[in-house]
Amino acid sequence: MTVTPADIQLAADRIAGHVRRTPVLRVSPTLAFKLELLQHVGSFKPRGAFNRLLVAKEQGALTGQGIVTASGGNAGLAGAYAARELGVPARIFVPTTAPAAKVARLRTLDADVVQVGNEYAEAYEAAVAEADKSGALLLHAYDQPEVVAGQGTIGLELLEDLGDFDTVLVAVGGGGLIGGIATALGDRAQVIGIEPELAPTLAKTLDAGELIDVAVSGVAADSLGARRFGALAFEAVQANKVQSVLVTEESIVAARNELWREYQLAVEHGAAVTYAALQTGAYRPAADERVVAVICGANTDLSTIG
Repeated sequence: MTVTPADIQLAADRIAGHVRRTPVLRVSPTLAFKLELLQHVGSFKPRGAFNRLLVAKEQGALTGQGIVTASGGNAGLAGAYAARELGVPARIFVPTTAPAAKVARLRTLDADVVQVGNEYAEAYEAAVAEADKSGALLLHAYDQPEVVAGQGTIGLELLEDLGDFDTVLVAVGGGGLIGGIATALGDRAQVIGIEPELAPTLAKTLDAGELIDVAVSGVAADSLGARRFGALAFEAVQANKVQSVLVTEESIVAARNELWREYQLAVEHGAAVTYAALQTGAYRPAADERVVAVICGANTDLSTIG
């Protein structure tokens, strides 16, 4: 199934009032930050979660069994928050490597948290089995049409708030965010995916020309550590000629620290990759190129920001 710009507009109308319209910070005449770290529960993920749950509710598929999802943390937080707001239970499967800060936050949202496996893929297998057994609605972290459409509403907000711009830098994990934004923007701006060198899921997939499993690790693996890129997002990035740029572990850490030091933005490692690409020259804008960097998540241990 293909996600279209019309799907994204419908999602924007549907989730209005459930999610925040996050601000844009103009850093310079040619650079702006989209502050999606200020979204409910600290990441962009509630956009897709609410769209998925609200569509299911419209169709009568959101029942007392609630939802089941798997997550490195942020998708689980979004699912738990959306489920609580809509009055249904949530069971969240997370890997044992999920940051303690995210797991603790999940429990404050009344979610039933189950830790299993060392990677997202293992938690996802457990979530699918639970959904099949219980009849709960399965909320995928990034590869469902409603989820991709919901994340794409960020692109619509950029067009409305900024008008013309040339390039959007987007952190890449499983692809729901970049797939949605690329679909929303179409040929209005180029979209560049930014990935850690140790979690190059999009880069390897583009090289292969097909969906493959990719080894992932590193400081940002809790949020950008999907081993397999989403099928819907792959279709979108191919259609919109999205490129991938890789950044080092050291540059991610340095960019995260600088976002705090210079802008008082406390972000998780995965959210710092877009700024890392600019700071290191992994992505070099042309003269007068107007760039938007999506700063997508804030769920982190503040004591680790140096």
